[in-house]
Parts: sequence; C-alpha cells; structure tokens
Amino acid sequence: MLSVSPPELSNLLKLDPYLKLHENEIKRRYQHFNQLLDSIGSNEGIKGFLESYKQFGIHVEPDNSVHCLEWAPGAEGLFLKGDFNDWSTISHPYKKLDFGKWELIIPPDSNGKPAIKHGDRLKIGILTKQGIIEDRISPWANYVVQPETSIIYDQVFYNPEKSYTFKSSKPSPPTNIKIYESHVGISSPEYKVATYDYFREKVLPRIKKQGYNAIQLMAIMEHAYYASFGYQVTSYFAPSSRYGTPDELKHLIDECHSQGIYVLLDIIHSHACKNVADGLNRFDGTNGHYFHDGPKGEHTLWDSRLFNYSNYETLRFLLSNCHYWLEEFKFDGFRFDGVTSILYHSHGIGHGFSGDYNEYFGLNTDTESFNYLQLANHLIHTFHPNAITIAEDVSGMPALCRPVSEGGGGFDYRLGMALPDKWIELLKEQRDEDWDIGNIIHTLTNRRWKEKTIAYAESHDQALVGDKTIAFWLMDKEMYDNMSTLTPLTDTISRGLALHKMIRLLTHGLGGEGWLNFMGNEFGHPEWLDFPRAGNNSSYHYARRQYNLVDDDLLRYKFLGNFDRAMNTLEEKYRWLNADDSGYVSWKHQQDKVVVFERSQCLFVFNFHPTKSFPDYKVGVHEPGKYNMILDSDSAEFGGFQRLDHSVDFFTSPEDFAGRANSMMIYIPSRTGIIFARK
Repeated sequence: MLSVSPPELSNLLKLDPYLKLHENEIKRRYQHFNQLLDSIGSNEGIKGFLESYKQFGIHVEPDNSVHCLEWAPGAEGLFLKGDFNDWSTISHPYKKLDFGKWELIIPPDSNGKPAIKHGDRLKIGILTKQGIIEDRISPWANYVVQPETSIIYDQVFYNPEKSYTFKSSKPSPPTNIKIYESHVGISSPEYKVATYDYFREKVLPRIKKQGYNAIQLMAIMEHAYYASFGYQVTSYFAPSSRYGTPDELKHLIDECHSQGIYVLLDIIHSHACKNVADGLNRFDGTNGHYFHDGPKGEHTLWDSRLFNYSNYETLRFLLSNCHYWLEEFKFDGFRFDGVTSILYHSHGIGHGFSGDYNEYFGLNTDTESFNYLQLANHLIHTFHPNAITIAEDVSGMPALCRPVSEGGGGFDYRLGMALPDKWIELLKEQRDEDWDIGNIIHTLTNRRWKEKTIAYAESHDQALVGDKTIAFWLMDKEMYDNMSTLTPLTDTISRGLALHKMIRLLTHGLGGEGWLNFMGNEFGHPEWLDFPRAGNNSSYHYARRQYNLVDDDLLRYKFLGNFDRAMNTLEEKYRWLNADDSGYVSWKHQQDKVVVFERSQCLFVFNFHPTKSFPDYKVGVHEPGKYNMILDSDSAEFGGFQRLDHSVDFFTSPEDFAGRANSMMIYIPSRTGIIFARK
C-alpha cells in the first residue's frame, strides 16, 4: 500500500493566504483522496492496479495460451470471434467471474502456437439484456485498424515475434521546457496522412534544429473520426494505426530520447467518443459502464460521454492507461486535455470564472473528479518521478499545480490559456495605437505564485478552421501574394513580420516558466487547419503543414523561422524560463508603447509603437556594467530593417530609474524587440 501523509497545508497557505478560508474543504478533499488510495492498495496493491492493462484485454501467456479478461457487469454473455475461428459467433464463450468480470482461456493450437495469430482481426460479441449479440472492441485493445470496406474499426491482434527494443535512455526532465506541439498526420506538405516514420525522419530534425527540448504528440490515442483532431477517443490503449504500427511509434519516441527531447502525450481523460461499435460507449450494453448514466454522463457541447470517476473500475481503466503510455511507450508525461470540464459539475459551460475563490471550493467543484486528477498525478509522479504533467485549465483553480502532498492537484504546469486569447482580441478588435500596454503586461504576469505556467501566443486552437493564426490575423490574404523576397515589402507584411516576432518574444520572455508552439506557427504558416470531412469534400488541402515554405530562400517565412530558432537558442543559454524570478517589469509606458523588464540576467526592451522610434531612451537596470545586444527582432536575418548597431557597448549609470538602481540610454526603433545581456 502506498501511504500518504496528511496534507502539508502550512506551505500552501503561506504561498496563498486566501486559501485559509477554504482550509477545511481542502482537507476534506484530501481525506477522500487518501481513502481512495488506501482502498486501491488494500484491495490489490497499487502496482498491480496500474498494470491492469497486462491482465485485461487479450494476451498471450508464457505457455502460448491466450487469456482474455473483460469487465462487463451489464452483459448477459461474452463471445470472442475473429479470423482465428472463422468468425464463429458463439464457439468461444467467456466464463462469468465475480464483480462483473468475464474470462476466456484459449489453449495453444496443435503446434503449440497461440491460437490467435499476429494480425488476426477480432471482435467481442456482447449478449445484451435484450437478448441480442452486438459486436464490440475490447476497451483494452492495443491496436485497432479501419478495414477498407467499412468505417467501423476492427481490433487487430498485435503480437509480433520481435517487438521494438528501446535503445536510448530517457532524458532528464527539462527545467526550461520548450514544447513543439505536433500532430503526426498533418506533418507532411503532401495531401495525405503522414506516418510515425515520416515524422521521425523529416520533422524531428527540424524540431531539434529550432531549439525545442520537448514534443507534445496530439491525436495518438485512437480516434475513429480523423477530423476530431484526436479529441473523440475510441480506443484508449491503441496508438492510432493511421500513422503506422505501435512499434513505429516506439521507434519515434526512442529517436526523440536519443536527441535529448522529452515526449509528452496529449491524453484525453475528460470525455470519450459516443461510438458504440468501435468505441468505449455502451461496451456491456448499458448506458453506464465506465460513464455516468443519464444527463450527467453527457457533454452537451462536445457530444461525448463523461466518465464516472467515482467508479472503481473506471479508475482502474484510466489510471492504468496513464501507466501504460509511460511504461510501454516510454512517454515522458502528459498534457491533460479538458481539465476544466473534469473539475466542475458545470464542465465550465457558460462559466466565466471571475476569480472568486468560492467558485473553486463551492458545490460546483466535483470532488470525485478532482480526486481522480490527484490520484493520477500522485501515481504518475510516484512510479515515474521524472514525468511532467500539464493541465489544460481555463478556470485558474488555486493549487492545481501544487503537490498533492500539500492538498493541491499535483500538476507540474498549467497552460496560460488567457495569453493567446489576449493577443487574438487585440489583433481582431483594436488598432495598434490603442493597445493597452498595462493590460497586456497584466495578462502576461497574472499567474499564481509558485504554480508554473506554460506560456504560448497561439496553439492548435488558433490554427483550426473558423479561427485564424496570429500570422493570418496580421497579414491575411497578402501572405499569398507578398511573402516573396523578390516583391516589394508592403506595409502589411512589414507590420505582420514585426509584430509576429514581438508578440512571441514578449510572451516567451514574460508569460511563464515554459513555452509552447504549434507546428508551423513558428514560421507563420499561412493557412488554417481543417481535416478531411464531408463539409470540405474530404480534402487534405488544409490538413498538412507546408514546411517547404520555410525552406524556400526566396520566401519571407524563413525570417520568422530564423527568429524562432534564435529565441529558443538564447533561452537555452540564459534560461529565463527556469529562472527563480518571474521577471521584474520596470517600465510599461502607455503613450510610448514601450515595455522594459529584466529576467535571468537579461534586459528585455519592446517598442510596440507603430511609427515612433526613440533615440536615447532611458531604461532602468538592476545590475551595473557593460551590456550588449544579444537579440534584435529588427535584424536583417529576421526580415527587419537593420536599424541597430550590434557592435555598440552600452554602459550603465549609477543613476536610479524606474525602481532600478542603475540606468542606461538606448535606441529603440518602432516595432522592435531587443534583449540585452551584461557582458
């Protein structure tokens, strides 16, 4: 049994004194978490519980018999059929066990080999209470494939004679994490679904070159509907077959590790696809099973099923799923999708979250759901100490990213979801001259003390059809006509290039303790993302990333790509993302549109004014000495006007300014971001 001490609330209350009013609620939730942990430990042991994926589903035993185990309390009978028995409906019935479990053991064939062969297609027949046998796929299936003649997936028995063997050790967790959010299927410029092998061979070198030290793989857990972007999961233990085999995914992850790159899985435990024939829904013929029955089990906006986190077998399924991806595929952690939906009975629907603490500790918070997240994080970090977990939470729940031992949610990071919303709001609704500099800085710095945030200016959400990327908001249709270096630089493209770089640098430098970028956005990918579907005649035109654009020396996309690489490379040297301080903003001048802040021995200066440049502009600086420019968004290699001389040394004066002990005079061209470092 894995014992846990009482919550160490003293540290939590010291970090956030407002939590004192809710101390009893934090203790109550923690007590319930502890009871769940004790229950699992006393029933069957934590390790065995996490390794349930080795027992449930269909597996070959050491004696070459095939062992099948399912939990289907609502079923009247289970039958296995497939290629191995010429699809005989009832020749292989399961035996009913206690607690709603069903077991089938198939002895080896006459040659002593497993009766089910690698590559055999399978289905489980569920005899429902209505007396009908309905086809299902095992919830624990580790490989499912769509046949050419049907839209319904088949389980394929994956048991190769020789499985992929990992060669590289896992890298140490980055303390200055820079994430390249990736979708394997769209990673090619060709009109098709790209593969794990393609991504490993063609895209991974780009990611390494750009200075990212982590990859977040999206849409890996199998989803029958490609256009769901992986967010309508049908098979939780099966890596998507549309990109290749499980071994090919392992090869990709192993290659990432060989290059020192962390690999995070976008894990979907907030809801499940409604598919019945090839999904988790109604597996045993009932509407409950792993989910809540009735309206509580339906997400009205996502048209999907909601898990019952108070159910012991649901906890087994989901917690074992976490362990499976970390243990069997060597993923290094997770980005938990839809955490806001998990946390609240309202699922965040129509809820603005004003920041009132009563919103987080009142009746709307679902204790069982919060406890599930505590259990997941506690067990992930106990059995995989170097794993990283990230919460996609828009509500801002206090202590979500504090250790479970303190009564927190246990996540390592939360996504700074307000940041891209702010940038899109400005680009969509306001003129550059009207930008509220103070409000921008407030948004970038408004995060909970000692709860780490992944900053980003845009992610896949802003790339989806119906929305626009930052590059498209800035340059729109001119991206199709005026991105060639052989054509004159228009005002729109000039503005777009300048602000694209400045927005990203300011967010990177001030917005959090980690950084995220969605693939292609680093060079201003010109088009939105739209998967093949009925509404676009199943076109792949927008379901691809055109890396050929950034490779073309005659196109201006290369400038944005160069800047992204330079930004990440400098961060790796100066480590502002893992600095103890979150940055000290000494200057945010509304009229001048100038921002100055210091972080990790670097001085960041931004002039967002659309027309005014400022010679001899006074800025405050903490450390005295000689400073040099180490990054300048106006440099020629980044498509700028090259208005700054990098050979100039800047010396501080002991004259205090803007709350800093020293100051110096600099030239700040319009629409330029600069980083200085003490020599």
